[in-house]
Amino acid sequence: MAAVCWLLIHCLLFASSSAHNDFFTSIGQMTDLLFTEKDLVTSLKDYIRAEENKLEQIKKWADKLDVLSAAATQDPEGFLGHPVNAFKLMKRLNTEWAELESLVLTDMSDVFISNLTIQRQHFPNDDDQTGAAKALMRLQDTYQLDTNIISTGELPGSSLGASHQSALTVDDCYDLGKVAYSEADYYHTELWMVQALKQLDEGETSSTVDAITILDYLSYSVYQQGELERALEFTRRLLELDPTHQRANGNLKYFEYQLAKQKKVEGREEGEEAEGRGQKGGTRGRPDDYLPERKKYEELCRGEGIRMTPRRQSRLFCRYYDNNRHPRYVIGPVKEEDEWDRPRIVRYHDIVSDKEMEKVKELAKPRLQRATISNPITGVLETAHYRISKRRATVHDPQTGKLTTAHYRVSKSAWLGAYEHPVVDKINQRIEDITGLDVTTAEDLQVANYGVGGQYEPHFDFGRKDEPDAFEELGTGNRIATWLLYMSDVQAGGATVFTDVRAAVWPKKGTAVFWYNLYPSGEGDYRTRHAACPVLVGNKWVSNKWIHERGQEFRRRCGLQEMD
Repeated sequence: MAAVCWLLIHCLLFASSSAHNDFFTSIGQMTDLLFTEKDLVTSLKDYIRAEENKLEQIKKWADKLDVLSAAATQDPEGFLGHPVNAFKLMKRLNTEWAELESLVLTDMSDVFISNLTIQRQHFPNDDDQTGAAKALMRLQDTYQLDTNIISTGELPGSSLGASHQSALTVDDCYDLGKVAYSEADYYHTELWMVQALKQLDEGETSSTVDAITILDYLSYSVYQQGELERALEFTRRLLELDPTHQRANGNLKYFEYQLAKQKKVEGREEGEEAEGRGQKGGTRGRPDDYLPERKKYEELCRGEGIRMTPRRQSRLFCRYYDNNRHPRYVIGPVKEEDEWDRPRIVRYHDIVSDKEMEKVKELAKPRLQRATISNPITGVLETAHYRISKRRATVHDPQTGKLTTAHYRVSKSAWLGAYEHPVVDKINQRIEDITGLDVTTAEDLQVANYGVGGQYEPHFDFGRKDEPDAFEELGTGNRIATWLLYMSDVQAGGATVFTDVRAAVWPKKGTAVFWYNLYPSGEGDYRTRHAACPVLVGNKWVSNKWIHERGQEFRRRCGLQEMD
């Protein structure tokens, strides 16, 4: 569409129709782990070869002596009657067997164990593994994926070859269920235990978990969701496999008693109404969520529920833009595309080169740190418990105005100043030239890397009225506008969605989207509440430039209107 758009200069925009903890969410760090594991495999193979060489030497020595001793013991006196044989026997027993003993006792694993010990300090820990599991379940919920789809690795949008697709084993599914169980998330416990049981029933084997253990988890998790009859069904199946299972026998009596009690209360009513009252508490489904707009957010991430009427869409165009004949763009204007009308969101195409983007990534990778944001319940900025990082970036706490971390932003971020490299300075200047806003009071360029499962849930970029000290430490006023540069394409997921107006913008490498967070009056535009959807397949690199009020007095004049 873009090529046609630029040929026609003015065209209809179909953007609306096309829109739809931690190591795990930083592809850069995950890449490092891949190479670490590759080095360890090489070291392990070296160790195996060393052990094989040692055993080969021992085997040759044993084979040689086997032949010799077999011949010697047939005629011991005749054999020892030869002085050379007598000498060599003395030598073997006194010297060579001692050398063999030394060889057998030689520990060939020293180098490998030393290497493993050094590398282990960079390994993910239990919290990281839990975070990876939660990220998979987050993707499962957001994109409404069946457990079998995830287990087979055949994810929507995945174009990887067979060599890159991995399937989940029974053990993997069981571990995912256990993570959910540890969080009292019985909904996901059931889903993943059922998948583990299904794979066992289909003939897959496991050395660590059996059907009895899985059924034990299943009966309890469905009971906790109010499904007594299914809990009883799983318990009976468990007892068929192990009639002596103590807990299952106790549960069987309890479940039967509870069902009998319910039927007594319900009488002989039948049908759907009676079945509904037969539930323990109607608690089946995903656990309660702190985010009131979760459903809307996830719908937009899937490309559903986008609100753009044909009439409004017909007024969206793409054009060549020179910002009122700016000297840098008179001859080579930029390609500007309308993504949304209210609030106005525009996209600039081919705004940075591949070389520039690679340089920004190169500068950012060594300092990628965990991002933070305020907790929507407490207002306190806290760290996502499933992410590990050397340093932590921050976003303002709406109560104190200070910067810390929260569990619903999952990415790695780094800040780059204009002085650090000419490319950063060049990008900053380009932003100023195109937007017409002064970037000398803007925040440094923030570079973020969202790996698989990486997201940033709905938030405002500007400080609201109930956040009196927001950005006070910067002394540059509120965030008047946001410039978001996409530095990679994403195979599936990763959209930027605006939950209030139900808009969605999809990542496209080398493009940037821009919008104002504040009205000309200085009041916040609450329609700009937005989120970064989880990355389903691929790797998402973005950079943000948050432009502040100070310095814009003669660039974007104040006004009383609050609607555009």
